[in-house]
Amino acid sequence: MNIILFEKNELRDGCVILGDHRAKHIVKVLQSEEGDSIRVGMVDGAIGTGKIRSMQRKYPFSVELSVQLTKKPAPPPAIDLLLALPRPIMLKRILSQVTALGVGRIFLVNANRVEKSFWDAGILNVEEYRPHLIHGLEQAVDTRLPEIHQYRHFRPFVEDQLPLLASQYSHLLLAHPHTEKNLSQSISSATEKRILYAVGPEGGWVDFEVEKFLTVGLCPFSIGTRILKVDTAVVAIHSRICQEMEHC
Repeated sequence: MNIILFEKNELRDGCVILGDHRAKHIVKVLQSEEGDSIRVGMVDGAIGTGKIRSMQRKYPFSVELSVQLTKKPAPPPAIDLLLALPRPIMLKRILSQVTALGVGRIFLVNANRVEKSFWDAGILNVEEYRPHLIHGLEQAVDTRLPEIHQYRHFRPFVEDQLPLLASQYSHLLLAHPHTEKNLSQSISSATEKRILYAVGPEGGWVDFEVEKFLTVGLCPFSIGTRILKVDTAVVAIHSRICQEMEHC
């Protein structure tokens, strides 16, 4: 936890009182004292400092902070992720990891090789997935939550929604091992627009899905011959895209 985040409704008269894992972190990990200042931020808001006014160092831990927010949040990351819904335990890891790396929007979509039961998982409820997003922000020292969009039916999404989204992006990338084009060849020019990359389920996209993506304008690319788990592929591709954007 490299920044202490709090919700807007927790800030009252310039102060925040913490009594959960954040207070424990300040006491046990940071080993802060009264009068110390720590880095804080409001979720979807500004970043600043919190001066410790009082604290309870034994369980139940409690910390009162006097907050000053002086730095605007960073602009939304320029990368969005289109992800075939993975198994719930893997989705938890992916949400935290890509939020830490920096993602503006995550589109969770259905696919032929996505098990129907995945759509009934509790992690798809905002109150369950939001803590994983915040965990990623705490790691990366950011406050801006990515947007999460869910599409339970593949064909209506790719035929009706994706074409409307496509104009927002300079590059539409489709991770697909059965192509000779690599990522560097797919990102060839600098741009102020965003990049969308799509990662399929375990076993990959089926031919029908690939054809539909190609019709919308997604460009297939490969990152090599090794077969990766979805969460590994998402992070590896995201990192490679960031590297290519730095060189554009």
